[in-house]
Amino acid sequence: MRPPALFFLVLLFITTHTSAQTNIPVHDPVMIKQDSVYYLFCTGRGISVWSSKDRKTWQREKPVFDTLPWGVKAVKGFRNHIWAPDISYHNGLYYLFYSVSAFGKNTSCIGMATNTTLHPADPAFKWIDHGKVIESVPGRDMWNAIDPNIIWDEQGQPWMAFGSFWNGLKLVKLNATLTAIDTPQQWHSIASRKLNYYAPDSSAGDGAIEAPFIIKKGNYYYLFASVDYCCKGEQSTYKMIVGRAEQLTGPYTDQAGIPLLKSGGTILLQGDKDWHGVGHNAVCTFDGVDYLIFHGYDAKDRGRSKLRIEPLTWNNGWPEVTH
Repeated sequence: MRPPALFFLVLLFITTHTSAQTNIPVHDPVMIKQDSVYYLFCTGRGISVWSSKDRKTWQREKPVFDTLPWGVKAVKGFRNHIWAPDISYHNGLYYLFYSVSAFGKNTSCIGMATNTTLHPADPAFKWIDHGKVIESVPGRDMWNAIDPNIIWDEQGQPWMAFGSFWNGLKLVKLNATLTAIDTPQQWHSIASRKLNYYAPDSSAGDGAIEAPFIIKKGNYYYLFASVDYCCKGEQSTYKMIVGRAEQLTGPYTDQAGIPLLKSGGTILLQGDKDWHGVGHNAVCTFDGVDYLIFHGYDAKDRGRSKLRIEPLTWNNGWPEVTH
């Protein structure tokens, strides 16, 4: 029989070095594949990173940042807890956008880092931070610089969708290096919800919209977003909506023809008896299959936030989630 001390040491090693299953604890996930490895980036200290070869068994990797000095200067009280990353690959570089923000305020910034590889064992592996791309300031801006998502238009021009609450979701044209807003500046509002300044914090409908994610499919651009409330565990009411447009800049409308700028949005997926709420999604395509990547609040585990991956099918030009 093993001595107790040795037993617990081995148990600790197994707990910290073996992989976790699909329901790993994540918030705001986005996924990409390099070679045979899937990489998951999500909200966490320094930006949490996980890797997998089958999207089922996951290994925790080292966070992207040990520290982020410019974030400390930009946001009072910042403790390296970085929100809602977005990962893209373009012309030989991986672009990682991320959010630095004060909770519940639009004291927020979106930053960007690049890498030539995502494999930590590669000698070329090194994240190079390019700092702040855009910033929102209370009293000056009625938008919030968080939840970035990057898409290139048909002319190869990069755009960034972002935002939460306030006046809703925005789309802005970036320069060729993705390090700043392009000039002359081009801004577009793409989705919002009606503000109710008298609604209690626990109710829906008071501008609760965030996490834009845009893809091009066929003849349409599809805008996914999350509405109602995240981050409340068993009280979460998070759900995902979708609209589409013929142009990247909109206007986006739902299946009923209601503009997303006027509180429209077809419900894609919402909470049920197993999940209190679901949201902050990415849409990824692997081996010709589209997947919805998101987090849900597990009703069977005290509302803890966990990773979910569901195949995304298409019916008459609209996405559907079928279990």
